[in-house]
Amino acid sequence: MKIKWQHASIGLLLTILITAVLCGPIMSNVEHPNYLVINKQSSIEWREYAPRIIAKVTVSGAREESIAAGFRQLADYIFGGNTVANSTEKGTETLIPTNQKIAMTAPVEQLYKENGWIISFNMPNEHSLETLPKPNNPAVIITKKSAQSVIAIKFSGSNSTKNIQIHEEKLKTFAQQNDIAINGNPIYAFYNPPWTLPILRRNEVMFEIDGSN
Repeated sequence: MKIKWQHASIGLLLTILITAVLCGPIMSNVEHPNYLVINKQSSIEWREYAPRIIAKVTVSGAREESIAAGFRQLADYIFGGNTVANSTEKGTETLIPTNQKIAMTAPVEQLYKENGWIISFNMPNEHSLETLPKPNNPAVIITKKSAQSVIAIKFSGSNSTKNIQIHEEKLKTFAQQNDIAINGNPIYAFYNPPWTLPILRRNEVMFEIDGSN
């Protein structure tokens, strides 16, 4: 009986691993923001991002808890927590629930500001500020992000604070050694669903280059 349970446990583990290997990249195969790679050295890239529309929310607290809380609020918006304005004959507007689904994109970005962590989703390119529905949650803000220049470092593994800080320091050192003036706090970007095996994950740390806006 014990051997049978061991075989069953091994089979279940293999099923989970195979599912993670197959589904991780598939679920990550979503629209990404448009950018041009100006220069590349190993895992570090100098990028020019095109303007884009984002949905963002500000959350206070520790980094790990903040991104989870922010993700839930943004996911609620794109999964149907939204309304549209409808003009009446008298010229007034009423809000009508639409439950409009908006396609998921990658990455989820995280940036620390004075009042908390800003968590953001990129909106699909097919949408404009005019075509996107209004969030039911007033904390969710839809806005246009200007074009920007950044340096970014790609890495796999977990999105733990320790792993992030290691690569953040590598990127800072690279910027200093190459006389690249960076501006503001680091931007963290996560491309994969949580069940993706760490070795298959794509994580990034980015810094905006000073004077890019």
